[in-house]
Amino acid sequence: MSELDSNCARLPPGRRHTISRFFSNLTPASLSLIASLLVLCALPGVRASDFPNRPLTMVIGFNPGGSTDIQAQALAEVLEDELGQPVERLYLPGAGGGVAAALVASSTDQGYLMMFGSSLPYTFTPLVTDASFDLNSFRYVSALALDQSALVTGGNKPYRTWAELLDYAREKDELTVASQTSQDRFVINMISRREGIPLRIVPTTGGAGMAPMVLAGDVDFAFSGGTHTQYTESGEMVVLMGLVNERLIGYPDAPAIGELGYDVSMQNPRVVVVPADTPDDQVNVLSAALSKATQDPRFIQATERVRLPITFWDEPRLQSYFEQQVENYRWLIQEYGEVDEN
Repeated sequence: MSELDSNCARLPPGRRHTISRFFSNLTPASLSLIASLLVLCALPGVRASDFPNRPLTMVIGFNPGGSTDIQAQALAEVLEDELGQPVERLYLPGAGGGVAAALVASSTDQGYLMMFGSSLPYTFTPLVTDASFDLNSFRYVSALALDQSALVTGGNKPYRTWAELLDYAREKDELTVASQTSQDRFVINMISRREGIPLRIVPTTGGAGMAPMVLAGDVDFAFSGGTHTQYTESGEMVVLMGLVNERLIGYPDAPAIGELGYDVSMQNPRVVVVPADTPDDQVNVLSAALSKATQDPRFIQATERVRLPITFWDEPRLQSYFEQQVENYRWLIQEYGEVDEN
């Protein structure tokens, strides 16, 4: 006796007759569809959902024109195709992505509101500023690429290496540096104290704000999260050092920060995050679409344009990585002191 027959046998005769007549009137195709749905519903973690059934919004914590925006434009286009809904871009610059992160953390729009960009606002900013959010205010859907942060200068400057800049700095009363995030200000101040070089930090709201200052020679050097890749081939910008663990892609002659004796790194993935209360089924849908995006020629071309390595890290890996990174940042802040906001 089949399991269905056995279960039906336990029912009163009238009910057995009704169920039997119902199934006997179904076509083979209908029976097959019902069987498939029953199997699907029995799978652990599978939940019926119509997400997304309306447009989504992608928040970007910088002004248009920088490396994050170049990737975000392509990513939004791919997600529209994968999810079947429009993906609007919302630019909300300020505090190195912190203003945008605060919006997402307080949102009740769950997976319909996402943020794309560097992980810095979630891992570093809450440690050094009075942020309204912390690491647990978000769900980290996926990482799609790794930042290739650098310190850069203009091609019209009399120095083209970090050593030459240090020699130049010791002849001046003060150097100016364009900054974008709380973490790069921490790194810059740490270097300033160690080298004994007075610096004046000029805050910007992203790569689009940094680039004109460097190109015009208005600052002596600058932090760049990737925007420099649009200007180095022409010689308008020069990479002085990479701020990640290994030498930057495309810039083998520029030393990594560790090679220069500075025991700090800005190795940050570019991630998509959603509010912390976003349900699992929405996160799973977004994660699957983002995984496909890393294989889509449009996103690949945009990422190669800003010379970032494409990767795909899922939520568990990101959560573990960020927890360890936060502990490392706490140690560095304790070791070198709070960020000096000039």
